[in-house]
Amino acid sequence: MAGHFRLATFNIENLDWSPSAQDEFDRRLAVLRPQLAAIDADILCLQEVDAQRETAHAPRRFIALDRLVEGGAYENFFRATTSRPGGDAPADIHNLALLSRWPIVERRQLYHDIIAPWRWTPPAETSARQPIDILFERPILYARVMLPDGASLHVLNLHLRAPRAVPLPGEADRKSSRAFAEGQWLAAQKREAQALEARLFVDRIFDVETAPLIAVCGDLNCDAYDAPARILWGAEEAAVGPRSLAPLALRIAERERFTVIHAGRKTLIDQILASPALASRCEEVVISNDGLADEATAQDPILGSLHAPLAARFRL
Repeated sequence: MAGHFRLATFNIENLDWSPSAQDEFDRRLAVLRPQLAAIDADILCLQEVDAQRETAHAPRRFIALDRLVEGGAYENFFRATTSRPGGDAPADIHNLALLSRWPIVERRQLYHDIIAPWRWTPPAETSARQPIDILFERPILYARVMLPDGASLHVLNLHLRAPRAVPLPGEADRKSSRAFAEGQWLAAQKREAQALEARLFVDRIFDVETAPLIAVCGDLNCDAYDAPARILWGAEEAAVGPRSLAPLALRIAERERFTVIHAGRKTLIDQILASPALASRCEEVVISNDGLADEATAQDPILGSLHAPLAARFRL
């Protein structure tokens, strides 16, 4: 639409391909391609984009993503993706991708660039185990997109760790209440620390630009008011302040405000958070959650996604 642009985020649920499962992949394409077309985004943030090899010794590349967008509106979009930390090739699973109608003039990934890794030393009663290095599950993807009006849009695409207990090496009984509690705490530490790394990077943008256009998009793996979301807001409440990030999905009626269903519980874990200058341009927010399956009872194979896409429309 002239004078507007659409920004969307979509956890595409382990987008994968293999020669031995071509029929299953074709069935996924038949579901996902209409979904992507309906999103009609100018800038699209994707999570859980797997990378594949055509042969055993070939380098990994985004075969599934290439085939998904082939022949559609996103095929010729500019693209930024993450790689495995410490390497140049993508990871086998859960990469991040950003597709943009307009040029991506700067891109980078953040992986302990601001928040250093740290070591957890177990308490005395579990001293048989060695200290545990705490590392993020995957990087954050940053891209600066040049909008057609000449403004820069700063986009962070992130996928925080799920709230599942971290396995504890050397723990004989991994199902014990102690192991679960400690592993769950470590998972929360990873999730909140990476949210802080994203927040501190956002503050660096605020330090050098007046009224920057910033969007933090992705799967936060937490409820809308949980600690990682609040860390990203940078404010006590979900309100627009000088440097806060507004959760745009909160503009949607509460009964429709969910991107995942688990055991009947509807939650908003996928979000678009906008800086004040960008939030002031927002005209519409949509979650396409009609017919969304419950992830607790969904049967494999998942043909679409167990996440609903979230999109926002802004004035140029």
